[in-house]
This record gives sequence, structure tokens and C-alpha cells, in this order.
Amino acid sequence: MTLGKITPRRAHSVMLGLTALATGVLIAACGSSSSSSSSTNTTSTTATSAQPVSGSRGSNARSGPAAGGSIGKVSSVSTSSFGLLTSAGEKVTIKETPSTTYQKGTNSASASAVTKGKTALVLGTTNSTTITATQVIVQPTNSTSKTSSQVVPFKRGAPSTSKTIGQIPANYKQGSGSIVSGTTANKATKAALAAYPGGIVDRVVKLSNGEYEVHNIGVNWPHHIFVTRDFKVVGAN
Repeated sequence: MTLGKITPRRAHSVMLGLTALATGVLIAACGSSSSSSSSTNTTSTTATSAQPVSGSRGSNARSGPAAGGSIGKVSSVSTSSFGLLTSAGEKVTIKETPSTTYQKGTNSASASAVTKGKTALVLGTTNSTTITATQVIVQPTNSTSKTSSQVVPFKRGAPSTSKTIGQIPANYKQGSGSIVSGTTANKATKAALAAYPGGIVDRVVKLSNGEYEVHNIGVNWPHHIFVTRDFKVVGAN
């Protein structure tokens, strides 16, 4: 087979083609290196960062929805749900049902009391960042606290804050106790959110000494709030 005479123009074209091929290989190699480096950094950050909101994560995690609640500003309102934005910046979806009850302050109210910009305390069944409300209290009377400024908001990539305030039961172990519901869980949740608003309570656990551990997610601190049998907050970590 005869390739024919290589003219200066053809020789120039061949050289351009080889140069483009070499450049493409070099770019592909660089891209592969960059991708590998990015993946390594992401893994490193995830390993050292605080855990995001999830009902099935955390050192004291249990699976399945449980009694809990949250408090924040109403950010949006629809026919059967509304959005809640906590003081720590956590976005919560509140699902309303025909059995949901409403209060405005200490007085009975209807669903129309829930309007954008109002503060609302929600009690119900928590599943990650969604709460199916059993009770909604608009403009609760105990919505401020001296300790609320101590809540550390969740920030992706930031390590969890490790500190202890107040009294922690001597024999307390993360994951111990039994989950409670109903009026008991509501009272413990109210007390915990009044002291440390900003997160989402995803369960309440009764400890062996009769006190309660209220598990708080969506913030870097506190994750565990301890409440006495008389529903007074005595410690947090």
C-alpha cells in the first residue's frame, strides 16, 4: 500500500494531531489526580465532622420515630403542614393531622393561629427533620432561656463540641434506658427545649434512676439534656 508523498502541509497536520493527542492524555491524567485528591479530602472531612440530623445516627441512636418536638419561627404555611426554622438554623417540617391540637399562649386555638413569623413549640412524633404534630403551641410563654445562647448550631465540617454542664447521672451510659411517650415525653421535651432551644428532640429516655435523658439532634451541642422526675433541667452534654 502506497502512503504517498508527505507534503509540508500534511507533515504539519500530523504533528498537530500528535501534539493534541499528547495534550489530551496529560489533561486526563491531571483530571484523574485532581478527582482522587478531592475524594480524599471529602472522606477526611466527613470523618472529623459533626454528625448531621438523623434519627438513626449519633452515639445514643435508636431506630424508628419516637416522641419529641422542636421550637422555632414558622417559616411557611400550607394546607396540612408548615415549616419551622429553629434558632440554630435547623429547618423542620411539621405535619398536621385532624387530631392535632392548638394553643396560643395558654389559650385554646385553631390551626389558623399558625402564621408565618410566629414562634411555635411543636410536640409530636419525630422522624429525622419531620415532626407529625400532636400539639402546637403558638407564642409559648416560656420561649426564652438564659442558657439558650449556649446552644452550638450544627456546622458541616466542624467537630462536635464536647462539654458538660450541670449534673449528669453518675451511672449514665449512652444508649441506656427505655423510650417513653405521651404526657411524660411531652413534659420532658418542653423542659429541654425551654432550656436549650435550637435543635430537634427525637426521643426521650427514662433512666434507671427515674430521671430522663432528652436526645437532641440538629445541633453540635447539647446532644443529651438531663431532666429530673419533676421535669427540671439539671445538666447537658
